Amino acid sequence: MAISLSVVLLLAIILVVMIRGGSIKGGPAVVAVLFGFFLASTGLAPTINDLMDSITKAIADIDF
Repeated sequence: MAISLSVVLLLAIILVVMIRGGSIKGGPAVVAVLFGFFLASTGLAPTINDLMDSITKAIADIDF
């Protein structure tokens, strides 16, 4: 739960920066948010969550 909340917060910050920076306009941003919202309610959501978990574990295992 904590990782998904962190990812959501990070993506929200990136989205706001992109909107304010002019690299993405409000309309496409709304479409992207709605796409993510509706994608989360499909059968593909568990697969995406597993992929994100694998990526975060792989990043955590990297020794700097």
